[in-house]
Amino acid sequence: MARSKSSGRWLDEHVNDPFVKRAQVDGYRSRASYKLLEINKKDRLIHPGMVVMDLGSAPGGWSQVASALVGHKGRVVASDILPMDAIAGVEFIQGDFTENAVFESIMEALGDSRVDVVISDMAPNISGVTVADQAASMYLVELALDMACQVLRPKGSFVAKVFQGESYDEFVKSVRAVFDKVVVRKPDSSRARSREVYIVGKGFKG
Repeated sequence: MARSKSSGRWLDEHVNDPFVKRAQVDGYRSRASYKLLEINKKDRLIHPGMVVMDLGSAPGGWSQVASALVGHKGRVVASDILPMDAIAGVEFIQGDFTENAVFESIMEALGDSRVDVVISDMAPNISGVTVADQAASMYLVELALDMACQVLRPKGSFVAKVFQGESYDEFVKSVRAVFDKVVVRKPDSSRARSREVYIVGKGFKG
């Protein structure tokens, strides 16, 4: 089957993407790793010894970064509906974290630990229908915020991908309601044409 012009453009862009090439050299599982690295450099969210929760973690690019940042004394608990190959220092729970059994498995993995930082690079499967895709992406990021509110320690942090569009402003207000400081980041490694931005909340009010 012949490729469409749009899929051909995406493939060309992906193959020639400097961050894709850099990820291959640096051993990261995805170019998304550089988004978290850049955000963390600016906002200083993750430090050695911290407990980090990575939602929608597969294929593991963010978990790789988080694990390196927290070091041997820290912990990363990751979850995704999709499978993810093992990463040293990362406890992975596969499944939908909105389901009770999966949620309980995550809580069991955490034990008595409260989470210092919740990170989420979740995105829905794109259908091409803008309204439906935006609604699906907002649903995911709202779930991530709800999880963060359940597991974060006071003064903890949150960073999540969100697409600008319907309900975006309302979501930012929701984050501002539960964090002392909220900023919006557009990392250099985020493609310019993408509507994605990253909401960073610091100082969870508990």
